[in-house]
Amino acid sequence: MASFKIGRLSEDIKRELSLLIRELKDPRISKMLSIIRCEVSGDLSHCKVNVSALEGEAATKESIKGLNSASGFLRRELGNRLHLRKCPELHFIADGSIAYSAKINNILKELDTEDENSAD
Repeated sequence: MASFKIGRLSEDIKRELSLLIRELKDPRISKMLSIIRCEVSGDLSHCKVNVSALEGEAATKESIKGLNSASGFLRRELGNRLHLRKCPELHFIADGSIAYSAKINNILKELDTEDENSAD
């Protein structure tokens, strides 16, 4: 039964953090930052937030510095918006999945154009 609550809370945190990040005015935080995944621990005290920036890995790491400095504000706002008695501590982790998927997409496009050229 608790796994349903943890899963629901993870999705709620992901949704609210996506909205809150847009409100932050820190110049280190990328405008094209995406939250990939949120994992809340079983005791609801920690939350791993995987983030990725479209600009690349350097922008993601710089954004994490800004997010870590704003983690107190983000935590307070999450607690207020989700009506949590105890809001989990946020741990931001760089995730290169967006860049990796873009790379795979480019490879597939190249293969598709090669197939079209060889068919002609």
